[in-house]
Amino acid sequence: MRLNYDPRHNIAYLRLREKAADVETIRVSDELNIDIAPDGTVYGIELLDANAQLGAADDGRLVVVDDASGDRHDILLPL
Repeated sequence: MRLNYDPRHNIAYLRLREKAADVETIRVSDELNIDIAPDGTVYGIELLDANAQLGAADDGRLVVVDDASGDRHDILLPL
């Protein structure tokens, strides 16, 4: 999994799988697109106006929590 942020266009992309040949993009809203791989799995999630969406909670940090162990990692997002 990989989270990329492009500050020039204010777009964040969460890639969940390795590169797929052809993806189908489903527009969920003006700020959210979902890319579906040919096998029907979710390839990635695109957030438009990303700083408003990602910076709105957790003080602009990406919080990764392992529910099994309780381990938590906070990453400051460059928004």
